[in-house]
Amino acid sequence: MNTLTLDIVTPNGSVYKQDNVEIVVLQTTAGEMGVMHGHIPTVAPLRIGHIKVKCNGQSDYIAVTEGFAEIRQEKVNILVQSAESAEDIDLERAKSAKQRATFYLDGDKEDTDLKRAERALKRAENRIEVAKFK
Repeated sequence: MNTLTLDIVTPNGSVYKQDNVEIVVLQTTAGEMGVMHGHIPTVAPLRIGHIKVKCNGQSDYIAVTEGFAEIRQEKVNILVQSAESAEDIDLERAKSAKQRATFYLDGDKEDTDLKRAERALKRAENRIEVAKFK
């Protein structure tokens, strides 16, 4: 079976690199997308969500923020602001971030940057969801 190389990169450098990937499942702005070896070259915008990586019969889950996926026939490069594998997520910190974001969204709307608070809430909820895959 032909496989892919996957590299997830943040502004701090590569945070996840894997060879012999059977399939990568991405959360794009248009919906979920599965990528296997031989996929047509594509650039896809990603939303806050998770990346599912199947390698050697096992699945890894990585929580990511918005970004882009560059897909080539033998390699997938994912460029995001932040990425965190399920094993590395601090669940208590994620729950605390969710509480803070909810507090700001429920507070005085004139003093709150709503877009920023909504994005923080989505990121926290995503991290909590991905942490279930530990």
